[in-house]
Amino acid sequence: MSTGASRPSASERAPDGGSRYLLRDLFTPLDTLLVSGGDPRLVLDPRDRVNAYGCAASPEPEIWNFASSTASTISQAAYDRAALAREELMHRCLFDEVEIAFDARCEGMREELRGHLQLSPRVDVVFSPSGTDSQLHALFLASAVLGAPPVTIVVGTDQTGSGTVHTARGHHFSSMTASGVAVRKDAAVAGLSADSIAVPLMDAASGIAMRADTDAAVMRAIETSLAQGRCVLLHIMDSSKLGWRAPSAACLDEIARRWPRKVQVVVDACQARLGRRRLRCYLDRGYMVLMTGSKFFGGPAFSGALLVPKGLSRSIDRIGAIAPGIFDYAGRGDWPTAWTVLRSRFERRPNFGQWLRWEAALAEIGRYYAVPGAFRARALAELAAGIDSMIALSPSLRSIPAATENIGADDEEFARATILPFMLLRDGKPVSFAETSAVHRALARDMNEELSGSAADRQVAAQRCLVGQPVRLERQGEAPQAALRLCVGARLVTEAWSADPAQAQRNLQHVLDRIAHVLVKIELLLDRVTAAPGKFVLEAQRC
Repeated sequence: MSTGASRPSASERAPDGGSRYLLRDLFTPLDTLLVSGGDPRLVLDPRDRVNAYGCAASPEPEIWNFASSTASTISQAAYDRAALAREELMHRCLFDEVEIAFDARCEGMREELRGHLQLSPRVDVVFSPSGTDSQLHALFLASAVLGAPPVTIVVGTDQTGSGTVHTARGHHFSSMTASGVAVRKDAAVAGLSADSIAVPLMDAASGIAMRADTDAAVMRAIETSLAQGRCVLLHIMDSSKLGWRAPSAACLDEIARRWPRKVQVVVDACQARLGRRRLRCYLDRGYMVLMTGSKFFGGPAFSGALLVPKGLSRSIDRIGAIAPGIFDYAGRGDWPTAWTVLRSRFERRPNFGQWLRWEAALAEIGRYYAVPGAFRARALAELAAGIDSMIALSPSLRSIPAATENIGADDEEFARATILPFMLLRDGKPVSFAETSAVHRALARDMNEELSGSAADRQVAAQRCLVGQPVRLERQGEAPQAALRLCVGARLVTEAWSADPAQAQRNLQHVLDRIAHVLVKIELLLDRVTAAPGKFVLEAQRC
């Protein structure tokens, strides 16, 4: 696949390892650049021109987006910013080297992101093509700081990205890196291979609730690892695919009290569903934080970042030997310019696709935080409450309870869940994982011709809508089931905002009307599954 910044040949390479022939790449069509510089999940299907998440490279305003736990289509405002950013960089590159101009722009984005999130200038930002790549960056930095590859204890292995099972062990999570290097999936990344311990969140007996002993399981795993003389990287969840957070704040306090400076924590906040106050608290405690601009904020997939607290940043340039495999997962521009020694050891390799996706994401982040805080909180709460009520009223849906034990003042506008998961029911019993997946895919399609019925039903069936991908639910002794997710994201809030309170309320109601439409389409699709489940699933799988 294209990387957006193709690797130069030996004849094109500058003496310092960079390239002076990359200006041409900026003239690649914007849609092509936006899906470049990532792993195969970004590749567009040749027929439908959408990626693995059903999203195209350019705006599709006719699609309703309630899938911010997975991925959203790019908005017109974000697309316009990416186009303008590319044009501005082109102009700068007429008077300066591409890599120098690119570095300067990436530093500007770091400053902009810190500003939106109200972070200290001493917090460093490492950009990456995806949150999964950022997990490898976190493991690399933790290994360097701790002096050895740590045991990674992953909290929420059953509710995080599928690549985490690989990255936690320092293994390749795909068959191709974002830099265009072919690798073997699940083979060790040279110099990063380590052990991992999984701590799932789901209660195995119920299949739909958080286990009661999560904190105890985390403490046992840490205690056992430290007793073996191992370094520990604790990968905590805030929040999971179902919107859960673990371990508890009390558990983290106990870890800090019992094992000061022996456990490095990295927070999986890729969903970005946490208040800025809690984000700052994590960094103040010395935790690294994983985040993306492509989940809650609604930027295009993929755009990852690792936030590094000042205490760790001070030791970065003292890193000695570097795991050679990390060179395939980062270029010089990904690291902050303050890390001069570390940066000098990486190839100059601008990733234009990653950069433009972050430009688009920053447009969304800026628009969201420009909305008054009181309205952000009210809009998120009202939309979540409305969705929750509609799910409860539907005989074909069963809500999965939110885990609210950790909710506190630092949640700010996220005091209420913004991921609303539910199971699909037939005769009061959950349908299979395969049928849930088929419904999910069919929601994104115009099903007007496939579903017979009244004119009103056909109008409902025609509307394309994205909801969160199915989350696999495992229960002892039973076949796997799944949950779909309706998500309240930043763009719903941004687009609903108006200085006129009455208009803002009408806008929120309009969003809820669309949600009701989505639920009706689900009902129609479930009827089709009931009538001919095998045929329906096969049809949906071909799309």
